[in-house]
Amino acid sequence: VQLQASGGGLVQAGDSLTLSCSLSGVRFTNYAMGWFRQGPGKERELVGSSSNIGGIPYYADSVKGRASISRDNSKNTVYLQMYSLKPEDTAVYYCAATRRQTPAALTTTGSYDYWGQGTQVTVSS
Repeated sequence: VQLQASGGGLVQAGDSLTLSCSLSGVRFTNYAMGWFRQGPGKERELVGSSSNIGGIPYYADSVKGRASISRDNSKNTVYLQMYSLKPEDTAVYYCAATRRQTPAALTTTGSYDYWGQGTQVTVSS
């Protein structure tokens, strides 16, 4: 099983960015997908998730209104679009996959079965 995240980079405050994450080795449609991030000196936190049925998104309060999560089942890929980026969005962003489907599980780091390697997003002021 492999999760491959891409799309990170250095951007300026106010810019937008799209991260992609592809899942291989398992049936993509069986998995809900999550995006997490870990900033310097901080714990890993949930950014949002997408359910495997219907692609229903959930967003953490810290990004609500500035993020959009979508999935393309034909490409086994989930996307995280972030808008109006702030310096505090600077972090390593990780994608993860879980077969669990309850809303509570999708918000919990420990519920995820597989993790990608992370992609760095740096927002300059």
